[in-house]
Amino acid sequence: MTATPQHDPILNIPNALSVARIPLAVVVFVCTVHAAWFVALLVFIVACITDWLDGWWARKYGPLSLIGRNLDPLADKILVCGAFIYLILVPQAGIDPWMVVVVVSRELLVTGIRGMVEATGKKFGADWFGKLKMGLQCAVLIGVFLILWLRERDAADVLAVLEPVQLVLLYAMLVATIGSGLQYVVKAAKLLR
Repeated sequence: MTATPQHDPILNIPNALSVARIPLAVVVFVCTVHAAWFVALLVFIVACITDWLDGWWARKYGPLSLIGRNLDPLADKILVCGAFIYLILVPQAGIDPWMVVVVVSRELLVTGIRGMVEATGKKFGADWFGKLKMGLQCAVLIGVFLILWLRERDAADVLAVLEPVQLVLLYAMLVATIGSGLQYVVKAAKLLR
C-alpha cells in the first residue's frame, strides 16, 4: 500500500493574511491616485502589520508551507513595488523613477533566482538582509505617506524634522535593496554550483 502524498494546506491563517495584503495594496494605490494620504498611511500600516503577523503566526503555530513561503513575498512585492510605482506620479513624494527601477529590478531578479534555486529542491527563503530591506522599504513608504499628509496640514515644524530623516531612510533603503540583491546572487551561485 502506497502512502498518500501530503500537500501543503492552502487555507490557513498565515496564507489568509498574505492574501489580505493584495486588496489592501489596491486600496493604497487608489488612495495615492486620489491624494487621500491619511487613509493611504493607515491602510499601508495595516498591510505591514499583516506581513509581520503572517510570518510570526506561521513560525509559532504553523504551518510553514511552500505555498506560504511563495505567497508572502509575492504579496509584499505587489504592495511595495506598486506603492513605489504609483508614487512616481506624485512629485512631492521625492521618489524618482530610477529609485523605483532599482526596487523593482531587485525584486524581479530575486524572484527569478528563487525560482531557479527552489526548482532544484533547495530552500531559498528570505534572510536577515532581505528582511532589513523590506523593513526599510516599508519605513520609507510610511514616511512618504506621513509627510504628504502633514504637508496638507501645513505642519512645517514637524516636517523640518521628518524630511531629513526621510531622506536618510530613502538612501539607506536603496543601499539595502542593492546589497541584499547582490547577496542573493552570490548565495544562489553557491547553491547552484
